[in-house]
Amino acid sequence: MKARELLCRRLTDPGIIAVVRARRAEQVPPLAEALVAGGVTAIEVTLTTPDALAALRTTATQLGERALVGVGTVLNEDQCRAALAAGAQFVVSPIARRELVPLAHAAEKPVMLGAYTPTEAQLVHETGADFVKLFPADTLGPAFIKALRAPLPHLKIVPTGGVDLRTLAEFFRAGCVAVGVGSSLITADILAREDWTALTDLARQYVAARRALR
Repeated sequence: MKARELLCRRLTDPGIIAVVRARRAEQVPPLAEALVAGGVTAIEVTLTTPDALAALRTTATQLGERALVGVGTVLNEDQCRAALAAGAQFVVSPIARRELVPLAHAAEKPVMLGAYTPTEAQLVHETGADFVKLFPADTLGPAFIKALRAPLPHLKIVPTGGVDLRTLAEFFRAGCVAVGVGSSLITADILAREDWTALTDLARQYVAARRALR
């Protein structure tokens, strides 16, 4: 089995991808440790985090095989190359930037491109991207995804935006292979207080909610 395929499997089990927009780069390693302690082992460090690549590199080294540390909010090829060089194990873009696919795949890393409409989602699939990031999903919801997958069941959809403990089950039941969870997991209060114990507890709740569906 290829390395990229193995990474894709890890991203979908349990299928909770934590979207990290930290206030400072120094918050990312302890934040990631807290997530892993709660069972969330896919961590997307967005480039909107200050010194994001340094935070990614440090966190990936610290966690080793215990988790996948990827990069988010990638908008161009230069950012993708830099993130891969820093150790990103998966690449996420909020837009359909097809040029990122060959770069990530050459490094044997999964890539997820953004889409909002059925046409965009299918075009993302046709680029060879491993996943379709449906964004922002809060304005569309699980019913949209269920309807979308009726004629397009091959799409591997990962919604981001609007996923919380209340809606998580609905998104998975609609056919999503994973979900991206940001501020409902890594809350503003947790970041402000750096309450990593609370983050671990909340991560456990998300993982338990996902496991309960199987």
